[in-house]
Amino acid sequence: MQLRHATAVAVAVIVLLFSATSNAHNVTRILAKYPEFSTFNHYLSETHLADDINQRETITVCAVDNTGMSDLLAKHLSISGIKNVLSLHVLLDYFDAKKLHQITNGTALAATMYQATGSAAGSSGFVNITDLKGGKVGFSPQDNSGVIHATFVKSVDEIPYNISVIQISNVLPSTEAEAPTPTPSQQNLTAIMSSHGCKVFAETLLANPAEKTFEDAVGGGLTIFCPGDDAMKNFLPKYKNLTAAGKQSLLEFHGMPVYQTLSGLKSSNGLTNTLATDGANKYDFTVQNDGTEVTVKTKLVTAKIVNNIFNEQPLAIFSLNKVLIPEELFKLAPTPAPAPAPEADADSPTPSKKKHKSPPAPAAPSDSPADSPDGDPADQTADNNGSVGYNGGRFAAVILTLWFVFSQL
Repeated sequence: MQLRHATAVAVAVIVLLFSATSNAHNVTRILAKYPEFSTFNHYLSETHLADDINQRETITVCAVDNTGMSDLLAKHLSISGIKNVLSLHVLLDYFDAKKLHQITNGTALAATMYQATGSAAGSSGFVNITDLKGGKVGFSPQDNSGVIHATFVKSVDEIPYNISVIQISNVLPSTEAEAPTPTPSQQNLTAIMSSHGCKVFAETLLANPAEKTFEDAVGGGLTIFCPGDDAMKNFLPKYKNLTAAGKQSLLEFHGMPVYQTLSGLKSSNGLTNTLATDGANKYDFTVQNDGTEVTVKTKLVTAKIVNNIFNEQPLAIFSLNKVLIPEELFKLAPTPAPAPAPEADADSPTPSKKKHKSPPAPAAPSDSPADSPDGDPADQTADNNGSVGYNGGRFAAVILTLWFVFSQL
């Protein structure tokens, strides 16, 4: 009996520890079980809104069935317009069926993901929830003069105080959310970066042909990693020593020719090409989770994403705490020569071996006038163990727990 009880305890501990590493919820998986929401679910993925929902805790998704979505699609909005409208259907609070029917004073004002994007003007990113007569609950955008356009239909799925997926009768109308938004190609990339702490990088880009490379890439999807002002200022002396071609390659090295959200970067770790990649010139880096943070690694530096500056398909801009430095342009630190073997003692019967000089370190490429950047030694080489450190700690905890349990038998 003791052995059986100990085994049960050990299994419970393992389940708890490993379940904590999984995502709390996945909205597309939840909705996939209900075919009547297939269109709504499709556009959550198409707009990458699902990624933002899955990153958040304490959230309510007001789903609309396929019939209701057909009314929205008939307006022929752009993909960014559809994203704005659907963002208005994601409440930044937890409302299950019980809470909806117990609203204090009969009404509540809920902030939405549309409000959180910063794109909503005034109060257009808020939704009024009203407890109506006859047990009904109404929903209306704050900027819609209080007219009720949708009502609560049913609860679809609930993970208490984490995510609630409910059905409402109609799409919530909003002239602000439906208004045409400028496409990323019409926006000033450098102005966006300059206003969010990457002014030095933006000005450097403006003075280089690499700017056109970035602008041309936006239409097909682009993710920019711009170093913050302090990091770029410290790097400028080394940048100025590069050739013209080297300067362009270094700037293009900070662009990835695909649109990625932050959650997308977290789930697609690995080696990736950049705008500077060209045949034999690899110019690639590694995106990797480091605990709750996302890092971008080259063989010479590890930079951390510190801010999500802009994220509107097909453009994403993230700021970094360091400049990304490609090995193609800078010398790697030379590998120390092996220590010479000790000479044999005079009385030793073993003959002494002939010593060989270690080969010279390879010369730097033609675009490599600068040495490896200054920084902490840990940043000079890619850390191949960072991605397993957290999971390794959990594994050790499991082993120690099992040892303790069985030692009590």
